[in-house]
Amino acid sequence: MSALWAQEQLGRLLTPIERAEPVDPSRLYRLLGARWYAQGLFVKDEKSGQQIKARTLYRVNAGDFVYNRLFAWKGSFAVADDEADGCHVSNEFPCFSINGDRLDPSYLRWWFSRENSWLQALGLSSGATPTSRNRLKEERLLGMEIPLPPLDEQRRIVSHIEKLAAKVKEARELRQEVRERIGAIGASAAYQVFADASMKGVPITTLEKVAEIRAGVTLGRRLAGKTIRLPYLRVANVQDGRLDLRVLKEVEIYPEERAKWLLHPGDILLTEGGDWDKLGRGTVWQDEVAHCIHQNHIFRVRVDPTRFDPWYISALVSSPRGKEFFQAASKQTTNLASINQRQLKSFPIFDLPLERQRAMVAELDTLQAKVGALNALQTETAAELNAMLPAILAKAFSGELA
Repeated sequence: MSALWAQEQLGRLLTPIERAEPVDPSRLYRLLGARWYAQGLFVKDEKSGQQIKARTLYRVNAGDFVYNRLFAWKGSFAVADDEADGCHVSNEFPCFSINGDRLDPSYLRWWFSRENSWLQALGLSSGATPTSRNRLKEERLLGMEIPLPPLDEQRRIVSHIEKLAAKVKEARELRQEVRERIGAIGASAAYQVFADASMKGVPITTLEKVAEIRAGVTLGRRLAGKTIRLPYLRVANVQDGRLDLRVLKEVEIYPEERAKWLLHPGDILLTEGGDWDKLGRGTVWQDEVAHCIHQNHIFRVRVDPTRFDPWYISALVSSPRGKEFFQAASKQTTNLASINQRQLKSFPIFDLPLERQRAMVAELDTLQAKVGALNALQTETAAELNAMLPAILAKAFSGELA
């Protein structure tokens, strides 16, 4: 901290305040929550007094400093804005009036947006890992000290922080826009590869004519007699263009069922559905796990590798053209969609020579490598941006922000 700034206890700057109101069954109440990471208050619910179990609520006024005892360890601190004025909180949200002659509310809000401030309030050392056990009592909060420059200097610091924070926010938004454009580039290229103009004159067949399609084992069956346990793929394991094998479960089956569901290298894996992003999602199995089978919500598609490249089929299925087919053919409910084996069998396949299939796969792989490199760069810049604001705040409250 700056040696020029005195340290002051919050108990001399904040005054506990309780605007207790008995709950009126005939009244409608707007109930507040405090977002984590000092991101402000929000109206989390509107309830009539009849729906509220508590006998007493506490009114919040604009300008109050408020925190959530239960989630102080997650930075649940806020200064109430005009939208929160007149709303209510439970007794888990201590409220304080701020001595505006000595402490700027925005200075206090930015101070509590720092993780080190939460740790200090909880009596933990820098770098410690707080947990839900760390409830923050008012007396501990009021006993903590903060650096207190003159009011004009506080306002100058706040102004500087907010200008820099706005630039960081703008940079994040630009980075997200770039990420979306990168994704669009990959989707557009895949669409062009399989566009009607590119495939003009190419004969079309269906998936059932070129592949064996099978659903997997049904979970939760009651089995009697001799069984074996094998690892199996769930929907969560099959992502779009890749596998996530961090959590792999096992299932019991009869020994004679093993051959029916056993995955072979080159098998195409497709999810039956669920959320929209899972519809027709899939990749190619490369024998990543020995003796692995698949559950019934995953289709295994097995092609003759001397006639069709499985990666070509997988790329066609996962292309925008493939996604359009599945969305049109799927059975849809609210926010959910699914395909059945009959619909999958009718999926149209461009019947190209094997060498052309492989050339298209190579072209898409090259593009995907470039997209992957761009996404990796975006991930690096995201980490840099995430570190910027904490660095700005650290300088601001140590007197180093010019």
